Amino acid sequence: MVDLSKRKLFTRRTSQSQLVYDTGQRLPWAKSADDFIAHCTQCNKCVDVCESNIIIKGSGGFPSIDFTLGECTFCEKCALACPEPIFHPTSELPWTIKAKIASTCLAYKNVECRTCGDECEPVAIQFSFEVGHVPQPKLDSELCTGCGACLSACPVSAITMTDCNEDSHASQ
Repeated sequence: MVDLSKRKLFTRRTSQSQLVYDTGQRLPWAKSADDFIAHCTQCNKCVDVCESNIIIKGSGGFPSIDFTLGECTFCEKCALACPEPIFHPTSELPWTIKAKIASTCLAYKNVECRTCGDECEPVAIQFSFEVGHVPQPKLDSELCTGCGACLSACPVSAITMTDCNEDSHASQ
């Protein structure tokens, strides 16, 4: 039997796991994309309570994180405000995303810049000195919380946030 509800119309899939539209970066503690989309009612309660104002109405009306607006403080308000069963307990890790520094980084081009390291509270980005070069960034993915503070601070947008689980699934 074909489900003709509005929700199914707008969340149809081209394959079992690929969505027709891009949902962007899921919220901290959010369950899988399929669970999130199936149960999110787009009430925007998470958008309203976000203290950093980084949760936006994304593609298809679903909430998404926009790290260009700032960083996630992991305040848990989005998960607590949501009336739907789309979040893992906040006692678990919020997500598996980590920062990645691209080759467009100013330091890689021998231009002094340590903005990302200055903004990184867990000190996951440190700079090492090399002969003949300005200090080069070294990202410790074990320390990176995926908060996005470095991304919004980068003057050349050389930092991206990547889901480590998605990377491992893509390589399998």
